Amino acid sequence: MRTSFIYATALQLLVLPGLAIGQTTPQSSQAPILTFAGRIPLSVDGRIDHTSIDLAGQRLFSSVFGADTVVVIDLKTNKVINEIKSLNKPQNSYYVPSVNRLFVSNQGDGTVKVFDGATFALQRTVQLSADADNIRYDARRRHVLVDYGGEKFLRGKVEARAGVKDGAVAVLDLEGNKVADIPTGGHPESLQLEQKGNRIFINSPDNHYVVVADLDTNKVLAHWDTPGCENYPMALDEDHHRIFVFCRNSPGYVSVIDTESGKQVMTVPATPGSSSDDMFFDPGKGRLYVMSSLQLVPGEPGVVDVIQQRDADHYERIATYPTAPVARDGLFVPELGKLFVSTPRQATGQGGELLIYDTK
Repeated sequence: MRTSFIYATALQLLVLPGLAIGQTTPQSSQAPILTFAGRIPLSVDGRIDHTSIDLAGQRLFSSVFGADTVVVIDLKTNKVINEIKSLNKPQNSYYVPSVNRLFVSNQGDGTVKVFDGATFALQRTVQLSADADNIRYDARRRHVLVDYGGEKFLRGKVEARAGVKDGAVAVLDLEGNKVADIPTGGHPESLQLEQKGNRIFINSPDNHYVVVADLDTNKVLAHWDTPGCENYPMALDEDHHRIFVFCRNSPGYVSVIDTESGKQVMTVPATPGSSSDDMFFDPGKGRLYVMSSLQLVPGEPGVVDVIQQRDADHYERIATYPTAPVARDGLFVPELGKLFVSTPRQATGQGGELLIYDTK
């Protein structure tokens, strides 16, 4: 797709956001890969960070960073059914059904709040040093993993906590006790866990490397350099031994890394000006869904880039779909075949919402 066409589509969003969100712009005449399936209005406004799911209970948990609230959504009705308030810039959450608890990370005070999964009564507060961010669950060891701390690196420079090297991934048991730390140096961003192996991969943007650690011992095994890459979101294809790292450079791109050697296999250009915060791999279709805002266009309209795996060493961006300004977070749920894209309140007056896409 020509860059000029992308920008024209993006600018159309500013004029007709309701229309453009429902449109698709694949790069060829192929059948649509994503089909717009509806929207879920949110009950509060503000910047939206990551979203998680209670699959059995059909609930989404959307972290509305700008409203200090986690919004609870019933997927059977696509409506907000609860709000968890009095948080401090929540960034992510994870629901653990075996203990019926929701863990919520907060940037503002560096805490992880543990709530009852039914009543949402606060059960425990876990204090970390600063900036509790992404959360993942290690089902084999029954641990909740939360990255936190360290020097904050954004847009090519240190934005906060300059020189602080306490960045780590906290390993919590299901009661909220911290049983270990995996050090990362700077502030860690996205992390991915092997389901068949024992390793965790952690992005560290200010160090421009990926930290590799052993989840049995919580010891660091390696640092894989990503020279010049502001590495934020990450996805994993464990079967083909590949991790995908989005680099928030200009222009943005996806770096494909071999998890056996730590070497870069190739790079895949994203839509020019892309800045992504969430990226997901669809193992059933061999695809990456990359959610980005566009920094080079006034109003920062968003896109979803679809990257197809031809084989383990070859990847191609095959389609781009417009979303809405500042829409660079969301959730892909392979069990439902749905991609959710978070959009905050727009200049047009359109309130915050989750856009729903069926994957084909």
